[in-house]
Amino acid sequence: MKAITILEPWASLIACGAKKIETRSWSTKYRGNIAIHAAKSRGQIGNVNFNKKLFSEPFLTALKPFSIYRNDGNLSGISFNYGKVIAIADLVDCYYIVYHPGTNVDIAKHINVGAESMTNDKHDPDFSKYTVPSEQELSFGDWTPGHYAWILENVRRIDPVPAKGKQRIWNWEGNI
Repeated sequence: MKAITILEPWASLIACGAKKIETRSWSTKYRGNIAIHAAKSRGQIGNVNFNKKLFSEPFLTALKPFSIYRNDGNLSGISFNYGKVIAIADLVDCYYIVYHPGTNVDIAKHINVGAESMTNDKHDPDFSKYTVPSEQELSFGDWTPGHYAWILENVRRIDPVPAKGKQRIWNWEGNI
């Protein structure tokens, strides 16, 4: 099965269904099942303190399935599965991120950033297709124009399986 290594907390955001679009600086033509592998190390969230950002919205609410609660019911931390495959998803499309997406100028001028279909074939059913990210998706991805939005559907969390990650899309030989 194809797999992609994603830094935490983004891998877990995908696994719990809060993040449905993975943003990358490169595109892919691959479509189909893809294992979501949580990298061995955690990512950075801009220049903001990692733990402080995780305990703010929308991260806090989205990551509750990975939270540890104290006896008094308060949140004390988030437990990630570093270095493990944690979910399977269907990679169904890849869009190019642009300012003011879409072919309808009257609509596009009101949309700050979005992602357009990469087809130039006017007869292709995907021609002029575009997606606009929600505020939550904007928080969970790098929506810099020129990057790519990978559309994930049918995400299924699995019992974590240890695996050594790799860059780009790679083949995972593990069992679910």
